[in-house]
Amino acid sequence: MVLSDTFIYKMNEWGKNKIPFLFILDFNLNAPLVFPMHDIPSYIWFNIRGVKKESTYNTIVNSEFTFDKLPISMEKYTNSFHLVQSYLHRGDSYLLNLTFPTEIETNLTLGEIYQRCHSPYKLFIDDKFVCFSPETFVTIRDGIISSFPMKGTIDASVFNAKEQILNDPKELAEHSTIVDLIRNDLSKVSNHVKVSRFRYIDKIKTNEGEILQVSSEISGTLDSDYSSRIGTILREMLPAGSITGAPKEKTVQIIKEAELIPRGLYTGIFGYFDGKNMDSAVMIRCIEKKSQKLYFYSGGGITAQSRLVDEYQELIQKVYVPIN
Repeated sequence: MVLSDTFIYKMNEWGKNKIPFLFILDFNLNAPLVFPMHDIPSYIWFNIRGVKKESTYNTIVNSEFTFDKLPISMEKYTNSFHLVQSYLHRGDSYLLNLTFPTEIETNLTLGEIYQRCHSPYKLFIDDKFVCFSPETFVTIRDGIISSFPMKGTIDASVFNAKEQILNDPKELAEHSTIVDLIRNDLSKVSNHVKVSRFRYIDKIKTNEGEILQVSSEISGTLDSDYSSRIGTILREMLPAGSITGAPKEKTVQIIKEAELIPRGLYTGIFGYFDGKNMDSAVMIRCIEKKSQKLYFYSGGGITAQSRLVDEYQELIQKVYVPIN
């Protein structure tokens, strides 16, 4: 385990020497984890779009799956929502991602959830934390760095769901804000930044049906020595813009005031570097075990035009596991 900002030095050194490694960086960078790929502890499992290290743990394939939500009360959510709105109307922020834990009850262990979930990015830590994220943070391929912010969710069963979310002015403004923020973040570490794809749709299957999520692709060109600056590049871009808001620094301060508990691993990032290329995910869609209870973390972007009931329902809607 690498603590504090020494993780930057370690990642830069390993990158310079083409040593493949795994990284798990929490939201506040209080306890970053970095391991050479050949020396990953047995209590950590991961699958990053097919690059994986997993246990031979066997799930009970035919077991019935139960999943119940006990969300935060509307009263508690309302207090934080109005606090955020006060900052938005003062102009301190114009988009803030407000998140909360929802207590859940399920008959599956975290290990079984990990094994049965279908997601491009999966992470399991010591029967205490599991993540099944659909959102790429950044990739590096042959010196091109790309980010894929995901902002906008709708139930796929809604009539004309795709048209509704793409034509919603609030959703467009929110997504455009995040794209501009990520474009700015990429400009700190790369050149010739451009939006390669704007607002494309992904369909995600969950235990409660299908949802549509809206993403964009922004990319830039890295300098030739980028592998020796992998840690520095990631640190410059953190925390991820899609799960904070804009302007980022002030919005993060408001998040710490408005949310009831620290985020911990939730909305941090994890990924791997193979000596040349990198892939990483934002840690959304996470379940954490605390005092033998399970908590699912979710949230959504709040603007001055946001409606309380809609945002509260979106938070609950995002509490799902991608098990068919």
